[in-house]
Amino acid sequence: MTAITLDALDLSALLCSRVCHDVISPVGAIVNGLEVLEDEKDESMRGFAQDLIKKSARQASARLQFARLAFGAAGSAGAAIDTGDAEQVARGFIHDERTTLNWHAPRVLLPKNQVKLLLNLLVIATTTIPRGGVIDLTLTVEGDKGTFHIASKGINARIPQSVPGLLAGAPESGSVDAHGIQPFYAGLIARAASMSVDLTIEGDIVTILAKPQAE
Repeated sequence: MTAITLDALDLSALLCSRVCHDVISPVGAIVNGLEVLEDEKDESMRGFAQDLIKKSARQASARLQFARLAFGAAGSAGAAIDTGDAEQVARGFIHDERTTLNWHAPRVLLPKNQVKLLLNLLVIATTTIPRGGVIDLTLTVEGDKGTFHIASKGINARIPQSVPGLLAGAPESGSVDAHGIQPFYAGLIARAASMSVDLTIEGDIVTILAKPQAE
């Protein structure tokens, strides 16, 4: 595999496409719900529409808050991020009827790239259990360096074929599109944070281990 480099314009465009992809569904549901409220006289249908709008608005807000930390600047250069804030947006992003997030981590300030990597690895963890399941995150901290152990367990757990290459910055296809930009970006963040990332699978459990590189 050959490592590739994206220029700043392509990287920003692909990340914007990713964020839009994440929020377009709940925003579209809000629009549909509002149209039902305008046209529908039946009270049960209006109640259904109101519930849909509330649920979709919460989902859109959660995804935008997550994207702000996982993909955005999240403070000035050199800033640290509270892992408690990371937990809050992670729970909002992952919360659904199929997937449970167990968060085992102290509340500390970590360099922003480490926290951004952690959130991006959680996104990858959700892709390893397409039918849902349980994601267990354990964070250990030594000084200003964190080690992340993420175990995702579910039916048909697997490591998506393209992810290891994208994380390494060397996709098998030789290019990156909007679908693959998130794991590619996670690899960029890992290297910026001087951390290694390894994915393994055993049975129905996929493990993601991110740790500081030896100096």
